Amino acid sequence: MDLTELTNTSLLGIYLNDHLAGATAGVALIERTALTHEGTPAGPPLAKLAKEIAEDRESLLEMMAALDVGIARYKLAGAWVAERAGRLKLNGRLLSRSPLSSLVELEGMKLGVEGKAAVWRSLRTLAEDDSRLDVAGLDALIARAKAQSRTLEKLRVAAAVEAFA
Repeated sequence: MDLTELTNTSLLGIYLNDHLAGATAGVALIERTALTHEGTPAGPPLAKLAKEIAEDRESLLEMMAALDVGIARYKLAGAWVAERAGRLKLNGRLLSRSPLSSLVELEGMKLGVEGKAAVWRSLRTLAEDDSRLDVAGLDALIARAKAQSRTLEKLRVAAAVEAFA
């Protein structure tokens, strides 16, 4: 392995670990958001998204293993702390949940799903020359991310109407 190859492998590891950290925070956020909306019209689609997003994180872990990319545990710990710290954001109410909370959470999830789609597209490009990556699997993950983004946008618009109407 020459220095360029070593550098590229190292950069890929950093990139994938950054996305794994984001996925870790995203899973915590979507699971909490789904629980908050249990029994509401948004509950079932959020529960479905929580399941899928957790599965997507597992897919990323599988790809990292296939590419022999180690897990940077400190990044996962940082993501965990950041997600919990994000819960402290004041949204206009001190003792109860604000409708603005749902809107902000859904916007955060939509951004996370867009980031996830970007990593799938990056890996899909690499898969053309790397047999360790499954082209068809990545295509399916890209399609699922698009569907997740559409669902989150519908939920986000409904939350905006609820918050501001």
